[in-house]
Amino acid sequence: MSHLVFDHVDIVFGSAKKEALTRLDQGETRDEILKATSAVIGVADASLQVEEGEICVLMGLSGSGKSTLLRSANGLNGVSRGKVLLRHRGQMVDIATIDAATLRAVRTESVAMVFQQFALLPWRTVRDNVGLGLELRGTPKAERDRIVDEKLKMVQLDQWANKYGHELSGGMQQRVGLARAFATDASLLLMDEPFSALDPLIRTKLQDELLSLQKNLKKTILFVSHDLDEAMKIGNRIAIMEGGRIVQWGTPEEIILKPANAYVAEFVAHMNPLNVLKAGSLMRPLNKCEREGDRVFVDVSRQAALRLDGLGKPQIEAGSAIQLTSAQTTLKDVIALRQKSGHGVGILDEDGRLVGVCTDADIYSGLIREKRD
Repeated sequence: MSHLVFDHVDIVFGSAKKEALTRLDQGETRDEILKATSAVIGVADASLQVEEGEICVLMGLSGSGKSTLLRSANGLNGVSRGKVLLRHRGQMVDIATIDAATLRAVRTESVAMVFQQFALLPWRTVRDNVGLGLELRGTPKAERDRIVDEKLKMVQLDQWANKYGHELSGGMQQRVGLARAFATDASLLLMDEPFSALDPLIRTKLQDELLSLQKNLKKTILFVSHDLDEAMKIGNRIAIMEGGRIVQWGTPEEIILKPANAYVAEFVAHMNPLNVLKAGSLMRPLNKCEREGDRVFVDVSRQAALRLDGLGKPQIEAGSAIQLTSAQTTLKDVIALRQKSGHGVGILDEDGRLVGVCTDADIYSGLIREKRD
């Protein structure tokens, strides 16, 4: 079920919005429109659906429109044309057209935001910063304190509750920002390059912590990043933007294996596929495997085989070291399993049935990011 929908969204900055949109429809470029009207095209004809409980990452070079699009989801950037539909109190509302009272309710109940530069109020303690959204909502103090204590413990800052922002490290300050966003129990989190100001080790740690928290919280997250490794690590799906437009939208594997154009191909050219590509997208499907009766060969050379029972579940033959794994196993781990056994790897579905194999040829294709038919 969709939680957030951008429907042909245009965002124009400047006084000549109408003329700029007309020129945009006529196919003029951003630069041509800027020169003719002094209006800036921030986002052009962006359509995107963010599903319930997923992390969708907006990626692109500086000026591509990713933060501009994200900020339209809570009304910080006005929409010049199109719709921004968001789930609020069980129904979809259009952020572009709702009244001021409904927008305030959306911001205090349904959407929370984590900023790049922490955005902590320096005169408030950690506890008071985390409870700010609840305070603005009018939550009673006793309930507010209970929630704040819970969220501070969740991000491992409960012992720092009475400190001030300047007494915390950058990573700790960003944890305060996360706790503040979680405290309102908003179902949608907008995260605008939240880890980019941190050094690499802390950034990696916070990425891991976010993924760990997400397993339990299952929030819908729209995340802006300029770091491809970060996007591939945390995103269920990625939308790559160029010149205000979404030029490709898909899973990390789809982006790597099937770049939509030269811009995307160049963007992902230096991406390490080991931790992104999964066995399910690399494997040779069962109907294309070498077979002999109920035996399925895991090597093109037919050196080793798995025997299938009546339910399609593989039986490892005596003396064989063939390894089995799920379709969600990373390419890196598939290689480790192949090294351990000396043979190809059997790939199983959720019910333990064999759905394919990864031979050496399939592994090599993954390493060079070649999509096999």
